[in-house]
Amino acid sequence: MDAEAGVAGADQLPRRQYYMNLLLLAYQSFGVVYGDLSTSPLYVYKSTFSGKLSQYQDEETVFGVLSLIFWTFTLIPLLKYVTIVLSADDNGEGGPFALYSLLCRHAKLSLLPNQQAADEELSSYYRNGFAPRNGSSPWLRRFLEKHKKMRTVLLLIVLCGASMVIGDGVLTPAISVLSSMSGLQVRATGLEHSSVVLLSCIVLVGLFALQHRGTQKVAFMFAPIVIIWLLSIGGIGLYNILHWNPNIYQALSPYYMVEFFRKTGKDGWIALGGILLSMTGSEAMFADLGHFTSASVRVAFITVIYPCLILQYMGHAAFLSKNTFHMPTSFYDTIPEPVFWPVFVVATLAAVVGSQAVISATFSIVKQCHALGCFPRVKVVHTSRWIYGQIYIPEINWILMVLCVAVTIAFRDTTLIGNAYGIACMTVMLVTTFLMALIIIFVWQRNIIFALVFLVFFGSIEAVYLSSSLMKVPQGGWVPLVLAFIFMSVMYIWHYGLRRKYQFDLQNKVSMRSILSLGPSLGIVRVPGIGLIYTELVTGVPSIFSHFVTNLPAFHEVLVFLCVKSVPVPYVSPDERYLVGRIGPKEYRMYRCIVRYGYKDVQRDDDNFENMLVMSIAKFIMMEAEDASSSASYDIANEGRMAVITTTDASGSPLAMRDFNGLADSMTTRSSKSESLRSLQSSYEQESPSVSRRRRVRFEVPEEDDMGQQVKEELMALVEAKHAGVAYIMGHSYIKARRSSSFLKKFAIDVGYSFLRKNCRGPSVTLHIPHISLIEVGMIYYV
Repeated sequence: MDAEAGVAGADQLPRRQYYMNLLLLAYQSFGVVYGDLSTSPLYVYKSTFSGKLSQYQDEETVFGVLSLIFWTFTLIPLLKYVTIVLSADDNGEGGPFALYSLLCRHAKLSLLPNQQAADEELSSYYRNGFAPRNGSSPWLRRFLEKHKKMRTVLLLIVLCGASMVIGDGVLTPAISVLSSMSGLQVRATGLEHSSVVLLSCIVLVGLFALQHRGTQKVAFMFAPIVIIWLLSIGGIGLYNILHWNPNIYQALSPYYMVEFFRKTGKDGWIALGGILLSMTGSEAMFADLGHFTSASVRVAFITVIYPCLILQYMGHAAFLSKNTFHMPTSFYDTIPEPVFWPVFVVATLAAVVGSQAVISATFSIVKQCHALGCFPRVKVVHTSRWIYGQIYIPEINWILMVLCVAVTIAFRDTTLIGNAYGIACMTVMLVTTFLMALIIIFVWQRNIIFALVFLVFFGSIEAVYLSSSLMKVPQGGWVPLVLAFIFMSVMYIWHYGLRRKYQFDLQNKVSMRSILSLGPSLGIVRVPGIGLIYTELVTGVPSIFSHFVTNLPAFHEVLVFLCVKSVPVPYVSPDERYLVGRIGPKEYRMYRCIVRYGYKDVQRDDDNFENMLVMSIAKFIMMEAEDASSSASYDIANEGRMAVITTTDASGSPLAMRDFNGLADSMTTRSSKSESLRSLQSSYEQESPSVSRRRRVRFEVPEEDDMGQQVKEELMALVEAKHAGVAYIMGHSYIKARRSSSFLKKFAIDVGYSFLRKNCRGPSVTLHIPHISLIEVGMIYYV
């Protein structure tokens, strides 16, 4: 009996821990995910009644607007996002690029050139329960996979959605903070609008200056503010319903929505550009999913967000139905006078939090774009030791701040900013709807009818709202279009340049027959040490190698062609990260290592990388020796064979690794470095804290009788080369368009890509390569 009770207690403990973590994440999500959505009441009614709809300020029109807000808020955020879209997460990640990566894995839609069959064997590649290459509509899959132009169009649609998310990161802080600060003019009637704009700019600068603290700290600081804000506006809404118009619940009937359009006609359709602001921030629920879980986001929305906001909108409408002359400052006029200042303070703080939601989403989107080859290299800072995926990007943060302050100063009016904001939000929602329809077909493997129903139902609603917003392009709506065009151009030009560079490498790689004809010495002097040659090729020998040895006929005893690449999954397990293979016969001492990262993985400055690489190659040598087929002669056709090497389990390693300190041991090792160079390296390590803290290890080959002599010699050569030193060889490429290229291509490559390459972080910095060990080889690519 006691044993059964113990088992039951053990089962309850993980379940209790799960619910505790769920509630904790739901609590944190208020501060990061829902800040934007919860501050919409500040400006929805004002924006809706700002145009020609101001001529229809009567109770029936107010009822119609509330009916539209209620059904819009129920159908899009609740039904579409919370119920359906959150189920399409990519191993916990959300956003347009998460959907795109899912599609690229379940159908060959990716334009990334260095993908290989071994990537499909990753444990996180396919969703559980879904069979690859099966499902409905195989004709649609074949059509998209066959036509490169269709895949390019799909990528452009995704880039458009990503660009609009970045545009949200500019517009949301501006409209949220400016709306909240305008409440000062309700009580301080003598305050000029220019002072309100100045105060808003000060608050915005402070918000962006806080970002380096990290999402987790910001969430803990901001979550209580949003919860207090939601309970406050929910309570005020309930008070206004009871005080002004208890019959306001009748407006929830779709009848008032129909009557609204019958009465207002075209003016009502144009007013939809203000009503759609009630659902802005819904996309942040999905884009910020990587910081939390779909279950925690759902719990927070259903239990707190939805009821509080519906009560607020109903209470606001109840007040307006009896006080139509209060439209311009209606939100602050609905607040009872005794609690005005406390609510104003909370509103200002909540507006700051609302901005946090899209800033975090922007960081996530840019990181995904960068990992999938669609954004220039930027600095990505991992801000949490415990929660993986919470990041901060300094360059993007300061660009957003400058643009946000510029928009605030230039427009000075929430209505104009709202016009721009609506276009950005609706475009992102339409892109998500389109991608979700493809997800239903290719990933969920449902009938195409379900996808069409989803696309037509939600797409038609969002298209109506977008058409209304586009009518306001001259009144501020041009801003997101210009921003999206700039960011899309940057993304596509960078992606195009990378693809052309890879195709050049692929066409000009060194043939294996010419390598084998040179013999084990490769026709050059082989010096002690390991040479790591960085390349984007996953097969073959890159042209950078022949270019190097042509000008300097000497190279290291052990050559490793290293490819660090991104795969379209969020995370790659450390046990699946390393792929190791051999190039040429064993006496050539040439290996290939492919290091795979997911689009959410952060490549840290890992001081253990060289050691892990040596251990992986040693494990590969042992695995190859144990394989019966390894005794066969080298076959050129099988050069691409690779083995996944487990790095977390050290028990199967053929090498022993021990720590050592000081330079005494290393000086006795045969080295290709001169005395002066070793002295220089010692000084460099002392001046560089990150290098001096690195773990110093020494490898040893254990004396084992069951190890073959040939294997033992190869392992000894690997160990001696490691102790002699590691050099990193990387191409310093200059990409130019051919003279016969079109003007557009010349502009994209010679001007656009060249400018981006010169002004982004260098690949050696991104890969954390020690500067003292780096050798760069100049290469000109004519593409």
